[in-house]
Amino acid sequence: MVKNKESEQFTYSGEKARQGEIILRTRTRRIIFIAGLVGFIVLALAVRLAF
Repeated sequence: MVKNKESEQFTYSGEKARQGEIILRTRTRRIIFIAGLVGFIVLALAVRLAF
């Protein structure tokens, strides 16, 4: 973090300003993530068909 003397604001490098990332390193985490996505789609379809 570098302080800009002219405007009194902080400047962050691109590496430090990045957002978080999803890390799916293990097979179990990938399966849980995909199951969650599929579950969300099934839930959305069920709600849409119910109304």
